[in-house]
Amino acid sequence: MTTEAQVGGLTIGPVTLASRLIVGTGKYASFDLMREAIEASGAEMVTVAVRRINLDRPQDESLLDHLDRSRVVLLPNTAGCYTAEEAIRTARLGREAGLSDLVKLEVIGDPKTLLPDTEALLQATRVLVKEGFVVMPYTNDDPIVAKKLEEAGAMCVMPLAAPIGSGQGILNPLPLRFILEAVAVPVIVDAGVGTASDAAVAMELGADGVLMNTAIAGAQDPVKMARAMRLAVEAGRLASEAGRIPKRPYASASTPPAGRPGEPRA
Repeated sequence: MTTEAQVGGLTIGPVTLASRLIVGTGKYASFDLMREAIEASGAEMVTVAVRRINLDRPQDESLLDHLDRSRVVLLPNTAGCYTAEEAIRTARLGREAGLSDLVKLEVIGDPKTLLPDTEALLQATRVLVKEGFVVMPYTNDDPIVAKKLEEAGAMCVMPLAAPIGSGQGILNPLPLRFILEAVAVPVIVDAGVGTASDAAVAMELGADGVLMNTAIAGAQDPVKMARAMRLAVEAGRLASEAGRIPKRPYASASTPPAGRPGEPRA
């Protein structure tokens, strides 16, 4: 069912999604649990690590066997790649295997923090865009890099809220605001979300969508958390569109004093 918050949808290149929540497929205790959580999330796009799929052994059980591709759009990602060349090769393998022309492009620069190598990310983006990929790059929260990725042909930018899997939420909202001002393509907050309030804050700040994996898969009850994230993204989007009241240093009575003509009561 399409809710009020979803009307209009999220368009990334040739794809339009009703849901603004994108979820991952890793770290679940079982494929059945993964499938239930995805359904509860309402997500219509799911990330799939190309390296987790046995492309050379199609007869073996795969997470793809547990995804209804008539209901969800696959977003292959280049997780685990540390060079532009490695990421480009992985993206090509995913497309050749029939996964998608979409790619969540990750080029990691440091194994401890899993922060992106932005120089290599830009290099890989330029190459893959020329090859016809719809590139969705995972990047840091730098508006300069975000603008360069847009200029390189990225169909969206995906800045981190905090390090991957850290669950710390949006550590610094100011760079995200700068990115939203700097680019015209969709901005999808990726990495670091820990709970529903983090997702709501991201959407309230004006993000076009949120991508997460560990926050759902690592929860004590992934299915309940998936539903919570769905509601949080929808609520945050509605709040962003509605426009919050300004913050004030002092109280402002919701019910004006009696006897003032022309002032409606709350």
